[in-house]
Amino acid sequence: MKLSPNEIRDICELLQKGKPLPEKYRFLLFGDKRELELVWDGKTDETTSVVLPFQTIEHIDEPRSEKEIKLQQQLFDTAGRQVKGWADKLIWGDNKLIMSSLLYGPLRDEIEAQGGIKLIYIDPPFDVGADFSINLEIGGEEFKKEPSVIEEIAYRDTWGRGADSFLSMIYERLQLMRDLLAEDGSIYVHCDWRVSTHLRLILDELFGNDNHQNEIIWHFVKGASGDDRFGRKHQTIYWYKKSQDGQIFNREAIGVPYSAETLARARRGEARYQVSAEVLEEKGKNPGDVWSDIHPLQGNSIENTGYGTQKPEALLERIIKASSNEGDLVADFFCGAGTTLAVAEKLGRKWIGSDLGRYAIHTYRKRLIDVQRQLKKDGKQYRAFEILNLGVYERQEFVRVDGDIRAEERERIRAEKERKFKEMVLQAYKAEAVQSFRNFVGKKRDRLVAVGPLELPVSQALVEAIVEECRDKGISKADVLGFDFEMGIDFAELRKGGVDVQPKLIPRDVFDKRAIEKGQVKFYDLAFVDAQVTVKGNTVAVELKDFSVFYEQDGIERAEEKLKAGSSRAVIENGQVVKVAMDKDSDIVTREVLTKKWSDWIDYWAVDFDYESKKEVVRDEDGVEEWTGRYIFENEWQSFRTKKNRDLDLTSAFRELPKGRHKIAVKVIDIFGNDTTKVMEVKV
Repeated sequence: MKLSPNEIRDICELLQKGKPLPEKYRFLLFGDKRELELVWDGKTDETTSVVLPFQTIEHIDEPRSEKEIKLQQQLFDTAGRQVKGWADKLIWGDNKLIMSSLLYGPLRDEIEAQGGIKLIYIDPPFDVGADFSINLEIGGEEFKKEPSVIEEIAYRDTWGRGADSFLSMIYERLQLMRDLLAEDGSIYVHCDWRVSTHLRLILDELFGNDNHQNEIIWHFVKGASGDDRFGRKHQTIYWYKKSQDGQIFNREAIGVPYSAETLARARRGEARYQVSAEVLEEKGKNPGDVWSDIHPLQGNSIENTGYGTQKPEALLERIIKASSNEGDLVADFFCGAGTTLAVAEKLGRKWIGSDLGRYAIHTYRKRLIDVQRQLKKDGKQYRAFEILNLGVYERQEFVRVDGDIRAEERERIRAEKERKFKEMVLQAYKAEAVQSFRNFVGKKRDRLVAVGPLELPVSQALVEAIVEECRDKGISKADVLGFDFEMGIDFAELRKGGVDVQPKLIPRDVFDKRAIEKGQVKFYDLAFVDAQVTVKGNTVAVELKDFSVFYEQDGIERAEEKLKAGSSRAVIENGQVVKVAMDKDSDIVTREVLTKKWSDWIDYWAVDFDYESKKEVVRDEDGVEEWTGRYIFENEWQSFRTKKNRDLDLTSAFRELPKGRHKIAVKVIDIFGNDTTKVMEVKV
């Protein structure tokens, strides 16, 4: 480091005054001499190393045939369900925390035992106008589900400062992906003109320009063209390998047909062709790095799940075939519509997928069950898959604070943000603040009130801690307020211990000070499910009898104010979906209830006929296994709606059970992806 006396003096003066150093000192003071680097406000080389435990919510496995059970007795139980070997993993939560926990936690050993992750494909949210809203179908009408508060926060974190916040988000995650990849692994990053130049520089920095394999152009033959510029008819896919140790490239698995003219010339024996037309026809040609033969997904496609950024299976099929082998582990940490996972399963690959959206996880669940069913029908092999949460969250993840601030100040700001957030929620809930409790912050009449975190779902661990404190202190009634709740929390079972613990959903309006001041903020109960078990000899079946939800979104009067002549809008009020429409000629507004019956709210339901047969066991960082005291829901029968078939069976098939007492669990998932579980005891 060569600094002149004047430069040393200037640096000292600037530091003493608390002013930033000019850009030139960046290269004079620090030893990292990168020839080319993308720099933005907030860039840091630091990545999280937090390790959070994974909670297994559900185990899903279509039963095998009797023949397959006999051939592989060590893998399957007598019912044909997988009991050993790798189970694919669908994880709900922040992918930064998920990847950090995979990288540094006990699951890393399990991943390495499979040979490591050979391929990562990601299609991150490069469209600054995109959000987490989803179009749903209810009673033959389309309804737009608004994003949850947690999803909105994630969206603001990604795009709140424009490109700077997106680059900070993706930079840290790409570092984690690089470290998760096997040495001979590959990563494919899908983007478009908005961020392609930025991502190329970041990928060169993290993976090295020498490891850049291809810049693939996915060219749309059809598409809109403007009058003021050339039509934007392509997206970019960057392919990098992890290291110089080599990478998988299965040239013969991805050949595309030669033209009829080429094959005809080869058959005529023209000198330029070294092999026969038959060999050319069998092997096909290298598709090159401009792909025009794969078309974007059409709205009427059987693959279409309703996600606007969904990619066609043919695109992922080419990538997965090219850069992985059968039995390899493939990952997608921005699952989108779940296409990577579905194609990986069809091609015999193991997989890990994650997404922040609860409804997205539910969409993948249905899609992957369909894949299992089709593979079973075709006589092909498939694996069980698990749905996981991130379990116990560290307090530092509750409220985010600028990482550049000193630790003491950061902790003070975090505590102050958390305090103000809880004060605001209590005011909206019309509760008074209380002290001297471990988990409670308020009281409303004769009920104590606990408030979940701002950025994360209320966890099973937090609810169990609340119930435990109630028992310790003789408290009989408690409300738990949260923007979202982890999948699989059985409040009915928890209430059997003598504590009336009621979950309440915090509405989006809680951030509207005017709504709080006017007392207009409404908190909603979670859904209620009623089911009945029928016993015939040594067989049982379950019938759904009732289902109630208490959501609200928009409100009828607010929707009517926004209507234009000839337009309509669907809203949720008092637990009903209502279509509000304005006549184009008379301006008369009409209202039509779309949810005609309670079953209209249900999108999916499943039964575990022997609920307490599979304990949830976790391993700590030392590999020590411990039972959490919870059980995993084993999906043994299910019925769900698809875009093609909107019918829903309300009675399960009969299932044979051994004599004795059994606990049967029913899981119902509503049209928004929220789940409710009910456990019933039956004697056979």
